[in-house]
Amino acid sequence: MCITAGIDVGSGAVKCVVMKCPENGAPELMAAHSSRIRRREVANVVDEAWTAAVSAAGVDEVAYVATTGEGEDIPFATGHFYGMTTHARGALHLDPSARAVLDVGALHSRAVAMDEHGKVLGYKMTSQCASGSGQFLENIARYLGVSQSEVGSLSLAATDPENVSSICAVLAETDVINMVSRGINTPDILRGIHESMAGRFARLLRSLDVRGTVFVSGGLASDVGLMAALEDSLAKSARGGAVPTVATHDQAIHAGAIGAAIWGAFRYRKLGKGEAAWKSTMEV
Repeated sequence: MCITAGIDVGSGAVKCVVMKCPENGAPELMAAHSSRIRRREVANVVDEAWTAAVSAAGVDEVAYVATTGEGEDIPFATGHFYGMTTHARGALHLDPSARAVLDVGALHSRAVAMDEHGKVLGYKMTSQCASGSGQFLENIARYLGVSQSEVGSLSLAATDPENVSSICAVLAETDVINMVSRGINTPDILRGIHESMAGRFARLLRSLDVRGTVFVSGGLASDVGLMAALEDSLAKSARGGAVPTVATHDQAIHAGAIGAAIWGAFRYRKLGKGEAAWKSTMEV
């Protein structure tokens, strides 16, 4: 058995996990931590997330430290993995039925199709500007005076959703300003935004001919309003075929880091068991 770590450096947050990876048997999540970057030095946020995760796991030694996202320059890392492969593997670990992962990041969103082993079969990313991102939705929530935790439930309470531009964030934000001035209520505005985002996500998934379970990862995976809008949009675009199932997990924000840690264990064994990548007595 070996203990590995995964560090996923995104545009909005750093996610770090520590995992127990037995040679025979399923990997086990020991600890997970995420830290928002919020205009801070990324290296400092990495150190914060790393220290918190290792401390929570209570380990003195890590065999392999795997990075993904923008984490290739972390000085104490052992190796780096592409984001599409780590999110695919992490999604499969959290939900073995997953055959695609939709990763909704702070600035971009991407869809990855995979097989039952986590092998990537196709990949698509939003090509337009950030109106399908977490940062965009956070900006809208701030303008409307609601917290991120309220967005999902408010959206579900909508009775007459307003259409919102899906072309770009600037046009969408202009739409929202106009809606507020016209007295449109907040739930209907938020549901309209969710439907706009979900429509873009459904097109990404449809372009990959995704079937089966779509696992949603990233910070917006906990947004129940967005999840409901995505389910509706996939049903509308099914064109008579089977409608993909939408799923997520309470650790969905850590999917990329989890996948990195699992791939790190695989590479560690394949290359031979050398010295540990990190020990508690080392400076990191």
